[in-house]
Amino acid sequence: MSDPLYNSRKQYQRSILLESDAAGNPFDQFRVWLDEAEADGIPDFNAFTLSTIGPSGYPHSRIVLLRTFDRDGLVFFTNYESRKASELAHSDKVCMNFFWNSLERQVRIYGVARKVADSESEAYFRSRPRENQIAAWASPQSREVRTREELDEAVARVTKEFEGTDVPRPPYWGGYRIIPHYFEFWQGRPSRLHDRLVYKVDSDFEWFLFRLAP
Repeated sequence: MSDPLYNSRKQYQRSILLESDAAGNPFDQFRVWLDEAEADGIPDFNAFTLSTIGPSGYPHSRIVLLRTFDRDGLVFFTNYESRKASELAHSDKVCMNFFWNSLERQVRIYGVARKVADSESEAYFRSRPRENQIAAWASPQSREVRTREELDEAVARVTKEFEGTDVPRPPYWGGYRIIPHYFEFWQGRPSRLHDRLVYKVDSDFEWFLFRLAP
């Protein structure tokens, strides 16, 4: 067949991932890869696919930006009245997937989502550009709007309302911390014989490492 989709091939050969080179815990390993993605000049190196499950039983995925992480979890921010937030209220189980094409790498993370403290949401909201703060008030995220003009009018209205003063954080806007129990680090290798190293929490809440077949 001449279909480019059918015949698309790539030999991954930029790097390898061996147990002897892996960090002792997934957070340190993730920091190494995240820093290398930034150093490689990847636009939106902190972008990931967030998958949630709502009442319909279907998974829903969208791209979200990671804003901070430590051993307590990985944090992103959103509208608490959005579709993703509604689905997180239905089920707190999520999957995250980071894909860095030029590095031939991806990281898959399973965990549960918890709202962060108001103080943490407040601190991040204060760091955002003013235009983004206004957008948080103007956009009824995930809900239907009739036209683009309707959204633009809402932005103009909110801009005027807060003219000359700080934009407060909307009460329906804040962060989630994903508390992980599973990390899979995938490194592309030639002939589809990729490296897949998994960190998983055991019954004593200790991380252990094992390899999956590609």
